Amino acid sequence: MNGALLRSLTPGVLAVLVRRGADFAAAEDAVQDALVEAVRSWPDDPPRDAKGWLVTVAWRKFLDARRADTARRRREDLVDQEPEPGPAPAADDTLQLYFLCAHPSLTPSSAVALTLRAVGGLTTRQIARAYLVPEATMAQRISRAKRTVSGVRLDRPGDVATVLRVLYLVFNEGYSGDIDLAAEAIRLTRQLAAVIDHPEVAGLLALMLLHHARRAARTAPDGSLVPLAEQDRTQWDTGAITEGVTILQAALARDRLGEFQAQAAIAALHADAPRAEETDWVQIVEWYDELAGLTGSPVVRLNRAVAVGEADGPRAGLAALAELDESLPRHAAVAAYLHERDGDLTAAARLYAEAAHKAPNLAERDYLTRQAARLNARR
Repeated sequence: MNGALLRSLTPGVLAVLVRRGADFAAAEDAVQDALVEAVRSWPDDPPRDAKGWLVTVAWRKFLDARRADTARRRREDLVDQEPEPGPAPAADDTLQLYFLCAHPSLTPSSAVALTLRAVGGLTTRQIARAYLVPEATMAQRISRAKRTVSGVRLDRPGDVATVLRVLYLVFNEGYSGDIDLAAEAIRLTRQLAAVIDHPEVAGLLALMLLHHARRAARTAPDGSLVPLAEQDRTQWDTGAITEGVTILQAALARDRLGEFQAQAAIAALHADAPRAEETDWVQIVEWYDELAGLTGSPVVRLNRAVAVGEADGPRAGLAALAELDESLPRHAAVAAYLHERDGDLTAAARLYAEAAHKAPNLAERDYLTRQAARLNARR
């Protein structure tokens, strides 16, 4: 299989689908599905016209997805038009499905992946990105999870920690803008908080509220990303911030710190600053130290490097960054930012361009490309 050939053909195939009327995001998904099919089938049956084959398969994938979406919307419209049959329970069954998919026969990571795919509505690619693993690896993990539960009764709910992890990842996908799931994740977490008195459930709800409060300011009218430091803080939802901080303070008072409470504390410190220049970066670094101790996550340490760069200067941030694997998602973007703050515009421009090439979505890619162009114009 010639990976270089597939990469070279992708832009042309994408352009054909867009000209035929597919929106860009749907066209990207269809082309990715076609590439996966090519990797599977071409070694045994290579086509004579590679681009034509990809266009045909991608267009069929796009039409199948559009028909499925139309059918789903039609079913939803029919449900909305039905009269209420009588008194309904305050909560639906969605949260119960989360618990059932988090089956005790599955490992926590497999349970999370299966629930995200089966109930959360995320694609295998989105789940793989959240887990920092290749899409093929995640596809195998989900398939194994399905096989594991295929012969068991889903009548034993899983643990709260696994469900919290699922809700957290669903919210992150919704918050990224790829798919609108953030409000649904908050709704389900509120339901969970109403029935389970646990500081980490409260911590997750606080974290979601504090992040969601900034959503209106995260993008410009043209859809481009607005970094936290440049956001119009008058657009932040002060009601959601107040609720999130209140919930967090009550959780922290119980002295049973967990990772979601620590993340929420960092978000609260950002929300508490009237201006970006007034952010308490020293305290944020301390919370990242707590979070790194709780999780051991390299992504946490990557974010900590940014905070160290703000608290102690870009050289200190770069020193912290040097301890991390350069293959980490967004490593190049962080390095670019810190090099720019340190005055090395040549390295920063190169790293911004590298980060744009690796960006997980179009909005982030455009933002990083503009940063690289801005610095190249100044040199």
